[in-house]
Amino acid sequence: MMQIMDSHLLNHPTEGVVSMVDMLKEMGYPVGPKRIRRLFKLMGHQTLYRKKNLTKGALKEFIKPYLLRGLKITHANQVWCTDITYIPMAKGFMYLTAIIDVYSRKIVGWGISNSMSKQWCLDVLADAIARHGKPEIINSDQGSQYTSFAWIHYIEEQGIQISMDGKGRAIDNIWIERFWKSIKYNYIYLNPCDNGLELFEGVREYIEYYNQKKHQTIRKKPNNAYQESICQKAA
Repeated sequence: MMQIMDSHLLNHPTEGVVSMVDMLKEMGYPVGPKRIRRLFKLMGHQTLYRKKNLTKGALKEFIKPYLLRGLKITHANQVWCTDITYIPMAKGFMYLTAIIDVYSRKIVGWGISNSMSKQWCLDVLADAIARHGKPEIINSDQGSQYTSFAWIHYIEEQGIQISMDGKGRAIDNIWIERFWKSIKYNYIYLNPCDNGLELFEGVREYIEYYNQKKHQTIRKKPNNAYQESICQKAA
């Protein structure tokens, strides 16, 4: 059921509990709202479906405004976006986090885990910064990983501006959502992995392929677009 829900939400990200209950009941699954809410939480669909109390416990000072509306993206390392998504496997599931450079569409950081821990997300970000330098802005949703003291404190120490999606607005982080759609339809759903190591190797190979393939929107390979921009800025 989680895989069916995940696939459906890639194309209809604004649908919630009632729509999902209706769809699964029509397919013969005996489900109700309580079960769907539990599965949403387990899948980590915080951007796509928000309960009233999703950010309960997060201090208001850790909820940041959305800075990308109307912003002209002109160069690499200007804006990075990050998110977490559910990854179905042959048996069980794991989570994938990724960081995308909006200008070039290059995936500059990623990681796989069996839990959505705050430290895991922070480690992936720190590694991306160590390898590629700091972005000017980093955008995320308002999930608990990104409204924690550790996440906010680390980014502010780096001198990076923090942007967060508006509550319930899946389109605010559309660049990473499009990447989720790409990797799931082109790799994950076609190749259900048996274990974490197989999944890690498969995702690594796909991201390397993605970064080296011409992107349909920018009409350049993400690796090339990123490097050209960095070189122009350094010149």
